Amino acid sequence: MNILLIGSGGREHALAWAIGASSLCDRLYCAPGNPGIAAICHAVDLKDADHAAVIAFCKTWAIGLVVIGPEAPLVAGLADDLRAAGIKVFGPSKFAAQLEGSKGFTKDICAKYDIPTAAYGRFRERSAALAYLARHGAPIVVKADGLAAGKGVTVAMTPAEAQAAVNDIFTGRFGDAECVIEEYLEGEEASFFVLTDGTHALPLATAQDHKRLGDGDVGPNTGGMGAYSPAPCMTEALCTEALETIVKPTIRALADMGHPYVGVLYAGLMLTRDGPKLIEYNARFGDPECQVLMLRLKDDIVPLLLACVDGTLDKMSVRWLDEVALTVVMFAKGYPGETVKGTEIRGLDAAGAGEGVEIFHAGTALENGRLVAAGGRVLNVTALGKTVKEAQARAYAAVDRIDWPDGFCRRDIGWRAA
Repeated sequence: MNILLIGSGGREHALAWAIGASSLCDRLYCAPGNPGIAAICHAVDLKDADHAAVIAFCKTWAIGLVVIGPEAPLVAGLADDLRAAGIKVFGPSKFAAQLEGSKGFTKDICAKYDIPTAAYGRFRERSAALAYLARHGAPIVVKADGLAAGKGVTVAMTPAEAQAAVNDIFTGRFGDAECVIEEYLEGEEASFFVLTDGTHALPLATAQDHKRLGDGDVGPNTGGMGAYSPAPCMTEALCTEALETIVKPTIRALADMGHPYVGVLYAGLMLTRDGPKLIEYNARFGDPECQVLMLRLKDDIVPLLLACVDGTLDKMSVRWLDEVALTVVMFAKGYPGETVKGTEIRGLDAAGAGEGVEIFHAGTALENGRLVAAGGRVLNVTALGKTVKEAQARAYAAVDRIDWPDGFCRRDIGWRAA
């Protein structure tokens, strides 16, 4: 089977690494890919926004399965157009992808189906949002409703921070977004992933990421500074509770609406004193959580993806390595704001030669034969170990072998578990 993977980040590099190892994969293409992906499959110059071109490519090259990695093409309806053309695709419809594309849409589903989450308000006008803040005070959480690459959420500890976040949203920083304001939840965050064919749900391994920029989980929220799997805080009992009270009701809700959810559903949870509560959904594999999940996945990933598409997920199971996987995100100067691009990166071969180490490219490019930084989050240095500490030590040893003076990272990924 020929397979087309859509995307160009660290998540897609990890997926390409796993899909390319499948006995069912004859030829793997990735559009547009990155230098790391191009080293293990066929990178093609194809824009995911050009749905007609993607469909034409699939028909020309006999693509048997399309796997959509990022959220933007899902929210734009690429999966719908591929399905309409008779092409198998792993990823939810445009309607179902609103679970990520619109925080307000998800909160309304939670309210209707009694899914545990934070109390909230939705606002299209700044004055109404500011009045809500005045009534509820701080700490409080302010979110831009649409896609914001992990940067549209402010956990405001003071009224002034909350007001500034609201002003940012209504002055167009995140496009034409409405504002969602939520109750501040106390507890530990965890990531919970399931595969679903629209009816059945198959839980995947647990993971935990570090969203804050600085060591000790301080500073602004980012797209993710690192992750590890499994997450000790997600006990078997908590996984069962999250599945039964949060994920399954959501899958039923989308089916009730006539838009069954097909793909991976990623629930960001807060583990509160009252049990797990939903913070938000993502309509795709997490980044950087995907990187640690793929490293621990023991089974062939392609039959799992096909079972979601074919509606046979109830016949599948999934196995994981007993080892811990941990990934450290190396980022460019200036992230999560405007970053410095074009700085050269050396030493990846030596860094990746360590035991249990894989380096996934996230934001790199080739310029005149030189590997350079081309984004904010640039590399995902990932390692396996018998314990969190061993995986952590291997990952940071690899980081220290990379010759990139303008690259930075947190030095404490996995600190809770370690």
